[in-house]
Amino acid sequence: MEAVLEPLIQSPKLDFYIRELSAVREREEVMRRRFRADAPEGEKIEFINGRIMYAMSVRNNHAMVTELLASLLSPFVRVHGLGRVGIEKCRIALTRNDYEPDVCFWRSEIANSFTPRQAEFPIPDFVVEILSDATAERDRTIKFDDYAAHGITEYWIIDPDTETLEQYALAPSSESNDAGNGTYQLVMKSTNGVVKSIAVQGFDIPIRALFDGAENLATMRRLLAA
Repeated sequence: MEAVLEPLIQSPKLDFYIRELSAVREREEVMRRRFRADAPEGEKIEFINGRIMYAMSVRNNHAMVTELLASLLSPFVRVHGLGRVGIEKCRIALTRNDYEPDVCFWRSEIANSFTPRQAEFPIPDFVVEILSDATAERDRTIKFDDYAAHGITEYWIIDPDTETLEQYALAPSSESNDAGNGTYQLVMKSTNGVVKSIAVQGFDIPIRALFDGAENLATMRRLLAA
């Protein structure tokens, strides 16, 4: 982050830049408060860099991946008392933006403080985004950087078309960095094999269980039996 700021710091126009950036943030915060007040329940809507982003209807393979992952993760977390899983409509509030990830997880130390009518949630430990034509670029750029900057331990990007999982984890050095400096490193990218979650202890599943119903059912039985 320092490399990005250095040219501004060295510029004689620094004060002008600061005033302009402050004005931009003030305008965004007004829009963000209005967004939070007016956003209808039941619709997937995000506030990203000063813009309100409405989600389009998803294709069948996108919906199936969401369903298959949730059918494994949610019971596993509940049985082991690990915390809370959010599916699609849980709005998480980061410093600048409000997102509604496809799937996310909070450890119990955080989730135990949630209230019944809560509509805005804190930074999760684990986030999953399932790619679509409309969201793929944001999932790989703005969200990728924002999730890492806010210290989200683990990020999965799932491509339902190629049936590929990418698993990212915070770089080890980011644990001691100042807030905002987190970066992700690729742990694995594959269409098969086993993915072992970093944030959800013990959640180890075949990648095929995210795309194949029979494999998903067999995995579900194994997880619940264990």
